[in-house]
Amino acid sequence: MTVTDLVPAGFTPPVDAETVTVEEFRAAVAAWLDEHAAELAKPADHSLDAEVDQLGKVRRALFDAGWMRYGWPVEAGGLGGPDVLRAVLGEQVAERDLTDATNYSLIEVLAPTMISYAAPELAAEMLPRLLSGREQWCQGFSEPGSGSDLASLTTRAVQREDGAWVINGQKVWTSLAQYARRCVLLTRTSPGHSGITAFFVDMDTPGITVRPLRTMHGVDEFAEVFFDDVVVPNERMLGKLGDGWSLAMDLLPYERSTCFWHRITYLFTRLDMLVAEASAQETEPEPTTDAALGAAYLALHTIRCRSRNTQRRLAAGAHLGPETSVDKILLATADQRLFDTAREVLPGAIELTDAHWRTEYLYSRAATIYGGTAEIQRNIVARRLLDLGKE
Repeated sequence: MTVTDLVPAGFTPPVDAETVTVEEFRAAVAAWLDEHAAELAKPADHSLDAEVDQLGKVRRALFDAGWMRYGWPVEAGGLGGPDVLRAVLGEQVAERDLTDATNYSLIEVLAPTMISYAAPELAAEMLPRLLSGREQWCQGFSEPGSGSDLASLTTRAVQREDGAWVINGQKVWTSLAQYARRCVLLTRTSPGHSGITAFFVDMDTPGITVRPLRTMHGVDEFAEVFFDDVVVPNERMLGKLGDGWSLAMDLLPYERSTCFWHRITYLFTRLDMLVAEASAQETEPEPTTDAALGAAYLALHTIRCRSRNTQRRLAAGAHLGPETSVDKILLATADQRLFDTAREVLPGAIELTDAHWRTEYLYSRAATIYGGTAEIQRNIVARRLLDLGKE
């Protein structure tokens, strides 16, 4: 399946990718989403199955209309234009809460990896499947003994005489693995950072077992994945032997720029909801409530300003490095502060009901863990930005 299989003959892009401004693109996307609001609205069913179906439906509609293809290279099924157009599209989707912002943003981690490291013909074949919502993919990085310490991973790939690789090991906290058709997988091929190699694995390959994990917020969005003598062709290697560490480091700028921008937009929608609910239950303004809401807004505004600067630097071609750990710390702090504030100004909403606030509050507890723990991020800031040494 390539982009020509998915796009009808005579398709005309909504705007010119090379000449459209960010403001014009935002306005055009917003107008299209408003026009199609009814058909893209979330279903009443809030199960994970329904959410993944909704994610595919939204991506497919955006792809078929052309919007999902902006900011991606033409040779990979895109329409060209600057990367920032993808951030604007995700922002508009998050503002309307059309689908889970975190799951929507997974594409920003996986697709750039394929474009940079896969053979061109493989990227051209596979990327349209992801962009169009026809397939979900997952990221096989974390392991039971190596989460934030990625360099200690132990899932092993050994090459056979015929050139194929045999993979054995386990991954954990793999988002949407039970729905995924493909996996960007990191393996150990020799000791050290230079001994990490990445593969693009079909999830229906014999020897792969997926077991969803029930989290405390009651959604099985994560899974553990077992690899038992899984055979992967040599042509499915991403990059060269030992390029896995570089691949993982190249992935971070997208996770901590475009993905973060989408999450921040979503959190602002939750702040607006919180202000409305807090106002509705008060007969008179409470200074403590106003102060708490103000602090939550300030935390979100701070990370939005930081993220906007990071997004601009990435768009300008700057290399993003350890300074993005500051973005991760600020986002985790703002995320948890927002839902701590919800618990404070909506008494009993989290502890005594099963409303959306409870689920979101519990999910926010992981904000200082996923994507690199707060402790690891602060160590990076201390050692690599402030030069405070190893102790």
